[in-house]
Amino acid sequence: MNQYQEIEIATWERKMHYQIFREYANPRYDISLELDITKFYKRCKEQGYSITIAFMYAVATCANQIPAFRERFQEGKPVRFDTLDLSFTYLNQETQLLKNVVVEMKNTMEEFVPYAKEVAVNQKEYFTGPMGNDIYQFSSIPWISYTHISHTHSGKKDNATPMFDWGKYHYRDGRLMMPFSIEAHHSFVDGIHMGQLVETLQQYLNEC
Repeated sequence: MNQYQEIEIATWERKMHYQIFREYANPRYDISLELDITKFYKRCKEQGYSITIAFMYAVATCANQIPAFRERFQEGKPVRFDTLDLSFTYLNQETQLLKNVVVEMKNTMEEFVPYAKEVAVNQKEYFTGPMGNDIYQFSSIPWISYTHISHTHSGKKDNATPMFDWGKYHYRDGRLMMPFSIEAHHSFVDGIHMGQLVETLQQYLNEC
């Protein structure tokens, strides 16, 4: 498990918000939007990168810069991880069933893309066991250019793992646009944090 520090609730400026939202029947919420991936797509094609895997690295890199996205429950207590790994769905082309793959975050995209692809291709099992909470969860729906998405939930209110989805990209006014959604636990993540992530991520995609 990645390293983390327990958050001292008594002195935490977010104490009241954390406690209020934790008691909600459904403390998770999601936002859907579009990202401009024109430059990012071109760069990935030039480098021979998988768009899917490169995009996951981009999102995780940007999310790791925002403390709220690294906060989780650990044994019922709020903690903040130093960094997080990734979990993503990967389609078995023969069976048309998705397998869940967990990979370690790397320091560079050049390291991460071939590593994650190799792990995903070589994994035979659809599920390798219960996932830890020191991850970001990813799932793509490349067949649909959606405007909204929702998820199934286990009913565990302490599941604070953010989930990122994206769909089929399309051209509009000469720009390549991609639907993207963020789901997070409101005890830790507010709309301002969502906005910070989207702004940081769009800048990352523009600068490649």
